[in-house]
Amino acid sequence: MTQLVSQAVINAFFNGVHSDPFAVLGMHETDNGIEVRCLLPDATQVLVINTDTNETVCELDMIDDRGFFASIIPNEKTFFKYQLKVSWGNERQIIEDPYRFHPMVSELDSWLLSEGSHYRPYEILGAHFMECDGVSGVNFRLWAPNAKRVSIVGDFNYWDGRRNPMSLHLSTGVWELFLPKVSLGQLYKFELLDCNGQLRLKADPYAFSSQLRPDTASQVSALPEIVEMTEKRKKANQFDQPISIYEVHLGSWRRNLENNYWLDYDQIADELIPYVKEMGFTHIEFLPLSEFPFDGSWGYQPIGLYSPTSRFGSPEAFKRLVDKAHAAGINVILDWVPGHFPSDTHGLVAFDGTALYEHADPKEGYHQDWNTLIYNYGRNEVRNYLASNALYWLERFGLDGIRVDAVASMIYRDYSRAEGEWIPNQYGGRENLEAIKFLKHTNYVIGNEIPGVVSIAEESTSFPAVTAPPEDGGLGFHYKWNMGWMNDTLSYMQKDPIYRQYHHDQMTFGMVYQYTENFVLPLSHDEVVHGKSSLLGKMPGDAWQKFANLRAYYGYMWGYPGKKLLFMGNEFAQGREWNYEESLDWFLLDEVNGGGWHKGVQDFVKDLNRTYRENNALFELDTSPEGFDWLVVDDSQNSVFAFERRSRSGEKIIVISNFTPIPRHNYRIGVNEAGEYIEILNSDSEFYMGSNVGNLGAVWTEEIESHNKKHSISVSIPPLATIYLKLNK
Repeated sequence: MTQLVSQAVINAFFNGVHSDPFAVLGMHETDNGIEVRCLLPDATQVLVINTDTNETVCELDMIDDRGFFASIIPNEKTFFKYQLKVSWGNERQIIEDPYRFHPMVSELDSWLLSEGSHYRPYEILGAHFMECDGVSGVNFRLWAPNAKRVSIVGDFNYWDGRRNPMSLHLSTGVWELFLPKVSLGQLYKFELLDCNGQLRLKADPYAFSSQLRPDTASQVSALPEIVEMTEKRKKANQFDQPISIYEVHLGSWRRNLENNYWLDYDQIADELIPYVKEMGFTHIEFLPLSEFPFDGSWGYQPIGLYSPTSRFGSPEAFKRLVDKAHAAGINVILDWVPGHFPSDTHGLVAFDGTALYEHADPKEGYHQDWNTLIYNYGRNEVRNYLASNALYWLERFGLDGIRVDAVASMIYRDYSRAEGEWIPNQYGGRENLEAIKFLKHTNYVIGNEIPGVVSIAEESTSFPAVTAPPEDGGLGFHYKWNMGWMNDTLSYMQKDPIYRQYHHDQMTFGMVYQYTENFVLPLSHDEVVHGKSSLLGKMPGDAWQKFANLRAYYGYMWGYPGKKLLFMGNEFAQGREWNYEESLDWFLLDEVNGGGWHKGVQDFVKDLNRTYRENNALFELDTSPEGFDWLVVDDSQNSVFAFERRSRSGEKIIVISNFTPIPRHNYRIGVNEAGEYIEILNSDSEFYMGSNVGNLGAVWTEEIESHNKKHSISVSIPPLATIYLKLNK
């Protein structure tokens, strides 16, 4: 019987405190020959089988009756492939010994991981199917540099942390173990003995699939294949193309009528994609789909960043949803949340007993508004983890863009904090220099690795150069949500028309800064929750005026420079606030329930999208002052606005809005070019439940000077309406 392994070492294994299993377990050279040692709690007998000859080489001695076995193989001087035939009472099975497969992280990967320049650490860390020495299995790796011991636990080893302790790479803080025969769909976690000697059970930060809440285990899943970017999808994202985004919360767009339960990814694909196509939107934007524990966060407090939420099915099913959108010519954007994470114990919080992913000081690491934790963007491995996650979603699921949530909360250290509640940067300023560097890095990486994808910032302040390239000192986003325009114009629209004349500049002020960034005009989910009412509910007046106001507002928005975003339900003027636990009120589109009013708004949005896509003047020069000209900007008394949109080739469309309930007949507007102007869209049309005031199809210019122009048109502007007039060339 061998005496090479002391009882203290054996006790350390059974007590779950041994941190270097490969130094003890597996096959080892001794002065007397090759020795095999294994830790198999509750086993009663272990035989060693030479897999090349299929012969039983020896029976291992039970050194400890709790299940530690070892023996020297007589006359054997070299290592060989082997399996273990294990008896568990009356049951026998042949298994592979994980400790005959030594750790396999390459020196290059180790260096890149530590330096923070590994673009795809998700290809290294986490759980990966592979073949090692002719044996298939899953290689598990976890970054936890301050843990005293890490084990893989799962339904393949009775969730027993003694059975599969991992090996530590001291240079990187990465723990590793290859487990043979682990199969697709099996559940696992990492059991850590943290730096304080406390046991922690953690989900895999890099898991590609996770259990549905309230369960919290990670699930073995294959890394999705790369989806190549196409020229068609690239073109649809460009600044000079029409971009009309339909923002969707998958859990409440439409639900199962029988039980109010979610539709799955495939059911959603069958219903959502044709609808978005019919409505004329060019893009879909999904609220966050990384796995998250609390439904009420809508996905904005994620834990499994690499796991598409299992609420709606598997990662493969989500990929089919994206594929179906692409087949219909629709690009897909995903809300992405690198700004914070919840403090659920199975997640990233105090991961190895230290503030590994977050800041230790709550003045830097705690979000007071959301009771969440803030990433430490200055740590290389954290920056790796987050930046590669953006690349993962874009590359592995074929997404066409990300919309980064709450950028302002990331780039300002004093965000939502009183004096004395935040720590200045090294220069004494309020900017979070590490977060700014991280955002620049992420946008640089995804832009260079997948040309054609877009990143969009939800950034609510006047931080400069958000959409300028990183090499020019910008953050590197392609687009920025124009929160100022949204707040100003919604504030204006909520006022009774009699008072709008005193707030005229709320509709025009956006042009002062219009060309400082590349903008998306957002009417998002945030505007229809938390007691803010629906968009329809914000509009003043009786039912007729509410719907007319909303149609007029949409007409103004689609004519105004900038890409468009509309949250689901707003396209048919849902009357109540959005409720994430229920389906949208689709019944309102029935004549009996909605009286045609909601269908009218839906039809108008459909025609807006069609008109927008078919006319280059409405989108081609969004980012250039040459594409816009105010024609009537100062008629506050009548609350009338008129502007011209132009294309590169000289196409012209005049957008005219009247935000009072009084029709304006014979209203004269100076124009830049003489000719016939055809009325191509009118929000007051009877088709949309309007009063049908219009211009009988077209108007002709006259040589009458107006608004400092030689030619002008005399138009009828309907009440609470927006009309589009196109120059007939």
